[in-house]
Amino acid sequence: MNSTATAPIVSTSKSRNARTVAVVSIGNAMEWYDWSSYVAFAALLAPQFYPGGDATAAVLQALAIFAVGFFFRPLGGALIGAYSDRRGRSAALRLSLMLMAGGSLLIAIAPPYQEVGVLAPVLLVLARAVQGLSAGGEITAMSTYVNEIAPNGRRGLYSSAIYISTTVGTLAATLLSLILHSALPADALGSWGWRVPFAFGALLAVYGWYLRRRIHETDVFGAAGDRVGNPAWHVLRDHPRASARVVGFTLGTTVVYYTFASYLPLYAQHAFNVPADSALWASVGAQVIFVAALPFLGMLSDRFGRRPLLLVFGAGFTCLSPLFFSLVTGSALWLFVVMTAALLLFGCCAAAAPSAMLEMFPTRLRSSGIGLPYSLTVALFGGTAPYLIEYLSAHGHGEWYPWYVVALCLISTVTFFRYRETKDVELTKVG
Repeated sequence: MNSTATAPIVSTSKSRNARTVAVVSIGNAMEWYDWSSYVAFAALLAPQFYPGGDATAAVLQALAIFAVGFFFRPLGGALIGAYSDRRGRSAALRLSLMLMAGGSLLIAIAPPYQEVGVLAPVLLVLARAVQGLSAGGEITAMSTYVNEIAPNGRRGLYSSAIYISTTVGTLAATLLSLILHSALPADALGSWGWRVPFAFGALLAVYGWYLRRRIHETDVFGAAGDRVGNPAWHVLRDHPRASARVVGFTLGTTVVYYTFASYLPLYAQHAFNVPADSALWASVGAQVIFVAALPFLGMLSDRFGRRPLLLVFGAGFTCLSPLFFSLVTGSALWLFVVMTAALLLFGCCAAAAPSAMLEMFPTRLRSSGIGLPYSLTVALFGGTAPYLIEYLSAHGHGEWYPWYVVALCLISTVTFFRYRETKDVELTKVG
């Protein structure tokens, strides 16, 4: 443990802090590559883990398990958030990656339904449960770490690394999907090719853990003093309004992200017969533009505050969600236009919300403060978004879904309006 190879990185400068955030971001990208691969390959997974028959029903079942993974995120947010507040942010970041590696490996080696019957979907549920625990803890630990390591006046910029790395991971899953669809015939892709991204993801997660072994603990955490037992209970007891505000922040954010950044290409394929490769390339192009814009939006939140950008996001989607959906047709070009506009608007929130939520809680409860309320809201409203779109579309009510997005974004907009600006607070002085 005392060898040079495993000695902790000691932060003495802003440049070294930036390099450390880059290392953490690499691990986060690997984590979200694993998480996003499930959606990218859901249509191929479905017939492997469920009996033959109705293809639409099989996809719905696979997406239901996608939602099940989300329902383990609150538990991961609570448990790994508490672990982060008691043992440190760096320890929590390593734990989350090992859990994700285990879940991905299980999907990669799980036998199909034709060989083991009902055990196949059971193993898939177990794998997604483990990944859900990991994802709930990762976003909590990552957000806390980058905000605590950031210099004052740069937390918005540093926080942009969260969604940059998340999107890079999603892009990697999308690009590998494109490569496999191009390189493999349909029968090979359906029989074994879909396992490749999950096996690769498990290896990536292990590498991410290796990189994270050497990250230092944040000075803010080190100066926090005594730890508390059961941090989640203290959050709910001592900070109920801040917890409720996290829920309000997240309602619109999560449904927008999992609709426009994650599921819209698959929706365009099923609802409008957009070719799979065209839909995926449209997604890649939109997400590249989104990643490029995030640092600038983060700097805007540092200069002008979190609240203005949050209000732009909330009001924008409250007014424009039905229009965005009306423009999604059989054209991959229009899919690209809609995704780009939606992701740029979402970027206003992505660059401001993580810092805004963390700035509400004291250091000894910071990870737990967002861990449970954030992950629970994501599970209930983000994880169910793809399933709800498919379900409503399959029953002839697809036009209802945009108004569901409007309702949630309106609630978030009210929450943003009532939020008191926190960009200038010092994290060590939050009580």
